[in-house]
Amino acid sequence: MRLKFIALAGLLASGLATANPTFVNGLALSGAMLDLSGGTTANTGRVGFFSDIYYDPNRNEWWGLSDRGPGGGTLPYETRVQRFSLDVNPNTGAISNFQIQQTIKFNAYGSPLNGIAPAPSNVLWNAFDPEGIVVIGRTGNLLVSDEYGPSLYEVNRSGQVVKVFNNPANVIPRDSVTGVPNYATDPAANGAGKRTNRGYEGLAISPDGNFAYAMLQSPMLNEGGAAQTGSFARIVKFDIASGMSVAQYAYKMERAGQGQGISSLVALNDQEFLVLERNNRGVGVGATLASADKSVFKINIAGASDVSGIVLPATGTTMPSGFNAVTKGAQFIDLDAVTNAQFGALNGKSPEKWEGLAIGPRLADGSFLILAGTDNDYSVTQDLTTSTQFDVYYRFTDADPFATSIQCPLGATTGCTGPLTSVPTDGSYALLPGVLHAYKSSAIDLNYTVPVPEPGSYAMFLAGLALLGSVAKRRSRA
Repeated sequence: MRLKFIALAGLLASGLATANPTFVNGLALSGAMLDLSGGTTANTGRVGFFSDIYYDPNRNEWWGLSDRGPGGGTLPYETRVQRFSLDVNPNTGAISNFQIQQTIKFNAYGSPLNGIAPAPSNVLWNAFDPEGIVVIGRTGNLLVSDEYGPSLYEVNRSGQVVKVFNNPANVIPRDSVTGVPNYATDPAANGAGKRTNRGYEGLAISPDGNFAYAMLQSPMLNEGGAAQTGSFARIVKFDIASGMSVAQYAYKMERAGQGQGISSLVALNDQEFLVLERNNRGVGVGATLASADKSVFKINIAGASDVSGIVLPATGTTMPSGFNAVTKGAQFIDLDAVTNAQFGALNGKSPEKWEGLAIGPRLADGSFLILAGTDNDYSVTQDLTTSTQFDVYYRFTDADPFATSIQCPLGATTGCTGPLTSVPTDGSYALLPGVLHAYKSSAIDLNYTVPVPEPGSYAMFLAGLALLGSVAKRRSRA
């Protein structure tokens, strides 16, 4: 019997015995929803939903991060984050009643962090495309990653930047001739560093609050990113106290092409993480519906090599001799597998941009909620030559909702182009919603370590009481 227990413990430690989480329920949030900034238009107040999600268990707070705005980097937009509330059934994990509680705009040096692309292209200044967010438990501040730099900023709870982290030189995009940083122009002008609009998409924080892990969306330009033939994306480890990078790891993606990339990174413990990886297929603004692939994997960095000083292969799936990529398990969550019977808001079709992922509260049976969310691109498209924007309305009962979508002048429901010249009043057409999925995972399968509480917080007080109680029990047994 003891031998069987030891064998089972070994399987659990290796991750081979991990069971997949189960889907609980989902929400479809109106694409017309406004935040609490006071803005009333798509460019000033419409919620872009979830480029990332983070749950702070010490404050019982949910955070939802929007990206650079409806203009796709060509129009000014005051970037922001939403603090929201969500009812979670403590027994089943079912979610309901999404409500925005606070809207915080990001700012630095007295100016808003703006979603418009860097201009000139060699200076970031206040250009910002936020994609990942965590809470630093020791301070309560927010840590936010950006695609343009890529960059990593610590901001206080008013949105003011208080620290800019130091990037490793190899991830900075540079002109192939001059070597000057080139943050905004077409990748053809760059010879190395991250691809344009493919910076730090994923962001995680270690449970002890000492380290941050920022993950590039896809391989760098000089590592197969330019030709979209590379298989390895980098995870950069930062020391939070100093703001310096201390290591880099290689993650092997499922495939190259199809816009394949990383959308979220979540720390489970000191060594294990969840990675949300997806292609650019599904229901979305301008997306191709067929062959959607949205998956969550569990990875382990124990045994992974520090690849800070090497160039990763531009083709193939084999690491250089003597170097190991992170260990990657089988598919942990299949975000495409939820059928219409389980969640019918999009008529059983997968949204294109699954980008948010977070571990939520512990449930009554000891399991944990996992929350996944989508970025809906504000349900806006635009003419790139004139920057004229259009709301995109879909009829999700159609086989290919984008093929029958209607493009209307921003904020209007008439004067549209497509199959119809106005939006029907019967509710058959709607803006692309933000979608949330709730999953439930056992504590053993997830192997999750709750982040350290903020010093002086109520959570820290409760943790201290629990420790005192544990000591008292041990003394009484002695």
